[in-house]
Order: sequence, then C-alpha cells, then structure tokens
Amino acid sequence: MSTEVAQKETPSIQSKLNWLRAGVLGANDGIVSTAGLVVGISGAALTGNALLAAGVAGMIAGALSMAAGEYVSVSTQRDTERAALHAKRIALSEDPDGELEVLTGRIEASGVKPELARRVAVQLSARDALAAHARWDLGINPHEIVNPWHAAFASLISFILGAIIPLGAIVLSPAAIAVPLTVIAVTISLAITGSVSAHLGGAPKQRATIRNICGGLLAMGVTYIIGTAVGSFGV
Repeated sequence: MSTEVAQKETPSIQSKLNWLRAGVLGANDGIVSTAGLVVGISGAALTGNALLAAGVAGMIAGALSMAAGEYVSVSTQRDTERAALHAKRIALSEDPDGELEVLTGRIEASGVKPELARRVAVQLSARDALAAHARWDLGINPHEIVNPWHAAFASLISFILGAIIPLGAIVLSPAAIAVPLTVIAVTISLAITGSVSAHLGGAPKQRATIRNICGGLLAMGVTYIIGTAVGSFGV
C-alpha cells in the first residue's frame, strides 16, 4: 500500500471509530437516564400504562434532546472548521512562501530534520497545499468535514436503543421483581458499553466498566429513593 493511499484511509478509519464511540456513549446515556426515570417512577408506585407512558415519553424526550444538542454542537464545530479553512485558503493565495515556511516549521517541530522538513513541506504543498496546512496547522481533514445531521441521527438512534433496555425490562417483568430485574439488565448493559467504550478509547477496561456501572446504579438508587418518598406523600 502506498503512503498516499494510507494517508487517505487513516482519517476515514479514525472517523468511523469516533462515530462508533459516540454511538456507544449515546446508548450509555439512554440506558442510564431511562433507567433512572423508570426506576424512580416505579418507586412512586406507578405501574402498568402509566409507567409505560412515562418511560416512552422520557425516552423520546431524551433522544430528541440529545440529537438537538449534538446537532448544535457539531454545527458549531463544522462552522469553525470551515472558517479556519477559508482563512487558510486566503493566506495561501496571498502569501504562499510565508505559509510554506510555517508548514516547514510545523513539520520540523515534530522531530524532522530541517532539510528533510523543507523537502516534505514542498512535496505536500505541491500535491495539496490546503490539505497539508489544514492537517499540520489546524488538525483538520478538509475532505472529512463533520456533518451535524449524521451526528444528530446517530445520537437519536443510539439513545433509543439504549433506553429500550431498562424500559423493556421494567415493563415486561412481573411487578414484584421488576426493579431488581431492571437493575440486573442495566448492570449488564453498562458493563458492555463501559468495556466497549474503554476499548475504543484505549483505556483500562476494568476501571471504566466499574465506574460506568457505579454511575448507573447511583442514578437508579437516587431516583428510586426520591420516587418512593414522593409516592409516600401521595403526590
């Protein structure tokens, strides 16, 4: 495989890993937030259709909220990247020699000898000056500008998929053991998402998994206590 092909494929692989990591985190948010909601409602002694309606409403509201937040965030990132690329394009047209010196300095700062850094900068600029400067100066791949709609849709779907686990567990289980079974289902799900997230990020799996599970259990515990307290007052 040539160096040029490798350079084109590497960002694509990294982009896919970023989307996969975002999907896992979205599913994790869906699991934790919905689990806390339905367990808290169950603690308030709401069951049956009331529990299902509240759970579905919370799931949809959470998914839409997350999608909207992701859209706004990624849109801001895209606008920032486009503005930076536009400014760099103008700089290249107005002062190509000065920009070549900047690129040479960037490459040299990474540990390359000055003579070699100069030759690399010239070759990269001859091939695609904007792409070279975007990578070394801005940390941007101009051929892979983020899409806010993709991000929003991915967050929406992953959140719903995660939320279905606690919602299904508590609605489909017998009322007497619904909460314990939901806790078990959520614990297993959080163990999986925590492990996968740690693997994608290159972090220690055991620590990340335990932290993820503890966070989910804490959320369910707090909301169950609050729900029980509210239910005892007949609110």
